[in-house]
Amino acid sequence: MLRSRTTIAALGLGTLLILTLWLELSFGSVRIPLGEMLTILLGGEPTNPAWKTIVFSFRLPKALTAIATGIALPIAGLQMQTLFGNPLAGPFVLGIGSGASLGVAIVVLLGGVWAGSWGRVGAASLGATLVLVLVAIVAQRIRSRETLLLLGLMFGYATNAIVTILLHFSNPDQIQAYLIWTFGSFSGVTWDRLGVLGVAVMVGTIAACALANPLNLLLLGETTARSLGLSVRAIFIGTIISTAILVGAVTAFCGPIAFLGIAVPHLSRSLLRTSDVRQLIPTVALLGATLALLSDWLAQLPGLAVVLPLNAVTAILGTPIVVHAILRRSHLRS
Repeated sequence: MLRSRTTIAALGLGTLLILTLWLELSFGSVRIPLGEMLTILLGGEPTNPAWKTIVFSFRLPKALTAIATGIALPIAGLQMQTLFGNPLAGPFVLGIGSGASLGVAIVVLLGGVWAGSWGRVGAASLGATLVLVLVAIVAQRIRSRETLLLLGLMFGYATNAIVTILLHFSNPDQIQAYLIWTFGSFSGVTWDRLGVLGVAVMVGTIAACALANPLNLLLLGETTARSLGLSVRAIFIGTIISTAILVGAVTAFCGPIAFLGIAVPHLSRSLLRTSDVRQLIPTVALLGATLALLSDWLAQLPGLAVVLPLNAVTAILGTPIVVHAILRRSHLRS
């Protein structure tokens, strides 16, 4: 029954993903007809040569970036929620995203010539890696998942405090550059950067798939998992590394994208009515990619004079899902 439900969900979500991809590629400040879009994607020449430039130089890399982000963050969120047994645990819960934000804040607010796009990517990656190393060291010394979760939150608060201090002593132009980065965007990823992002997301996703069975055993409780021969500490560290790769890559290239990582796993569980990580991974990937494309399309609806902040759109879409999950969990407990 679960397998058939998963198959039906995959087919439905795959269809929705194709439709939202078509919306993303066809509609914008310039509308491209469906037939012309298919001609362009199949390597033909459209009636208007400018359309080909628009698709391959701007819309297609942005759409693929959205898909990669929509895969990475929900899988990372699913891992964190399963690892900590906490419905509000998200991909940024261990302070990895905050570390990336701190790295970007340093180069944007203090870096001068290093504040270019590749400088921000490198700084975000380095910041996420440093926090990852710190969390991994702590994870080897403690056994409690709750303690690790609290320490991760403290790491996040500490890095955010440093960013606030840097902002306080920066000039308005530097502050504006940093704030624009925090809005999140898929449009700054070119083809060469997309290759790096794609490889990182692929590596993190493969690691998550390899950890699916151990995480399922961890759902039974640490004592039961240990009695079945599972090394809980190894699963902790492996899951943290996988999450860090996924979150660090996306944050480095796209900024801190909010709510996808928390909301999509809850929506997927409601859809499949299961907590089986093996079944949920493909579902959260398809659903996350679809919602990421939809969010980006809504942020730049045709007719709008400005592009809305991406994080505002993802928050509007994600908040009702998270609220519903919290209320449903509270109802089940009562």
